[in-house]
Amino acid sequence: MRKIIVFDQTIREGMQYRGLMFSYAERLKIMEFQQALGVDISQVGYPPAHESEILHIKKLCSEAARRNYNIRISGLCRALVKDVRWMIETGLNDFSLHTSPSSEMLSRQSIETLFESLKETVLFIRSKIEKPNIEVSILDIGKTDIELLKKCADFLINNLKINILSLPDTSGLMAPNQVYERVELISRLCCAKGKSTQLGIHCHNDLGMATANTVMGVLAGASVIEVSALGIGERNGIGDIFITGKNLKEQGFHLNLKTEQKDIFREYYEFVDAVCYQQTGIKLLNYNTPFFGNSSKTHVAGTHGIGQFGLAADQEFYLNVLCGKHLVENYLKLHKIEYKKKYLQEIVDRIKNKSASAGRCVTKEEVKVIAE
Repeated sequence: MRKIIVFDQTIREGMQYRGLMFSYAERLKIMEFQQALGVDISQVGYPPAHESEILHIKKLCSEAARRNYNIRISGLCRALVKDVRWMIETGLNDFSLHTSPSSEMLSRQSIETLFESLKETVLFIRSKIEKPNIEVSILDIGKTDIELLKKCADFLINNLKINILSLPDTSGLMAPNQVYERVELISRLCCAKGKSTQLGIHCHNDLGMATANTVMGVLAGASVIEVSALGIGERNGIGDIFITGKNLKEQGFHLNLKTEQKDIFREYYEFVDAVCYQQTGIKLLNYNTPFFGNSSKTHVAGTHGIGQFGLAADQEFYLNVLCGKHLVENYLKLHKIEYKKKYLQEIVDRIKNKSASAGRCVTKEEVKVIAE
């Protein structure tokens, strides 16, 4: 029952999806969904990018306070004092800082120089904000030498005592077992008595594993998941907030995220999908979308007609040579086709024969004729 913090990055990471840019009104609507669904932290923008970002974040902070939202609001910037000044101007209390020095950069300057820069930035925030929440995302865990990764993590956890150390699979090239190994190694540094830093996991979806990798990161010791609606984000996106949250809840982890509110989640996803379609002409919510796509409710073989994630009230059945008695019975009930129970097996056999001879699924009219 370990508590997992849900960090929804739809607004900020989603702005990196191809051709997509959320207006203030759209960001506010997304934040409404996040509040309703029990999201813990919302990352709403990148203040140093433009003065409009600062204005939007200020307004979102003000509106969230006016509405008494429980959700915490975060912005993202580079781990530099000059960027942090813009963050402070927005009124934020949650600071997400990123730095990703390349191996070439680290060969030109010592790791101590990087540490001094990080320390300067963190201490500057603490000098201006009372009890800030500071997250630092540093290094691509899939590409970084393990000893360097451990050294950086040790400095951020033990010296700077930041609130969250985010471990990103920035390139999106890791498999779940690789994520587990890296995160578990770093999590040992956080588990010692008196340590207050939590581990975050941020996985990109280039190989289609972001959601699985996020779950595996939690199993390895992370307690903050960085996800988005429909998994939108840079390139192929990041982990999906609903699927990740539902899976973790099913495994016994405690999340404030209300995955049982499927109707609100569907509205949330449909809203993001509509904005994306309007701006890019691309549909994100499609037939094969996990859980929310119609394919998750479609059955042909009876053995698969008991899926947990399908919405039972509006399942779809297609009958061919693979169908069985249970599936055919459900099909007949769904379409209100009258039949006699004692002839059910014969109806199944005739449907199979019709499908085999026609080389396709059987139509509803053909099933009616067979039942009659």
